[in-house]
Amino acid sequence: MAELENPSLMPNLITYLSCLLQKVAESNDVNCRFQPQKVSVFHGLTRPTISIQSYLDRIYKYANCSPSCFIVAYIYLDRFAKKKPTLPINSFNVHRLLITSVMVAAKFMDDMWHCA
Repeated sequence: MAELENPSLMPNLITYLSCLLQKVAESNDVNCRFQPQKVSVFHGLTRPTISIQSYLDRIYKYANCSPSCFIVAYIYLDRFAKKKPTLPINSFNVHRLLITSVMVAAKFMDDMWHCA
């Protein structure tokens, strides 16, 4: 993963992840009419006005996370989606799930490696 430590690659990673999450959320927004879904504490009453791309850009700018954190955060989201199919990632919860997964990934990846 040494190539991901290059700061010039980070905007590409953010763009790729935001596109991927946008497609997942939009797909699940459409599928919600056909499949039963539960509401969780991560659901908002309305869709956030900030795009997933802008949200990830802000997290990248202010959270000071390593690039690895964003990859691990996506892995966490993917595992969550597979483990809880009745709680799909959609436009009402993607932002909250995203910040939570980045925070957990940062605690695991960055804190763990700084202690070693």
